[in-house]
Amino acid sequence: MSMRGLAAFIGLEGSAQPNLAVTTERLAQLAPSANPAILAGIAERFDRLAAEHDVTTRLRLCHFLAQAAHETDGFRTLEEYGGPAYFVRYEGRRDLGNVQAGDGLRYHGRGIFQLTGRANYRRLSDILDIDLEAEPERAKEPAVSLAVAFAYWTESDINPAADADNVTQVTKLINGGSNGLAERTRNLRAAKGIWL
Repeated sequence: MSMRGLAAFIGLEGSAQPNLAVTTERLAQLAPSANPAILAGIAERFDRLAAEHDVTTRLRLCHFLAQAAHETDGFRTLEEYGGPAYFVRYEGRRDLGNVQAGDGLRYHGRGIFQLTGRANYRRLSDILDIDLEAEPERAKEPAVSLAVAFAYWTESDINPAADADNVTQVTKLINGGSNGLAERTRNLRAAKGIWL
């Protein structure tokens, strides 16, 4: 039997591979109120980085984007809300590596997955060879933010939870708990309707 005959026999002939391209237009469908500059910055490099980090299946892609949409308030910001009065909550947090005065403010949440804490900025600096510890503001540049998010996704081994379609586990690996689980679940459902 030929390969074509085998494909027809098992039902694969004519079945299209899903189009998983991440474009500005598709991201805008997921997050209609998004900041256009953030969408453009993400879309420009997303597919290349997704391939490098094996986020190459529909479930992995949809879980990644559902989490990203939640953490960025619908791609409206790449910096945690709250300002200095709020960021003081990170001051002295040894679990985040904030051991110097002012670390809470300096290393507050930035980027697609809200990178937080001196130790995390240092660790991702080493992985990406970008000195985010010395220049934490760079973590909110769309291109750097995307690179950080993919590095974190890979380092935290999130693909297996996405493969299992376990939004609760993916959320825990991204956020450390279940904060925003209902919205993350809605985002996931929406993403699955866009990336078919």
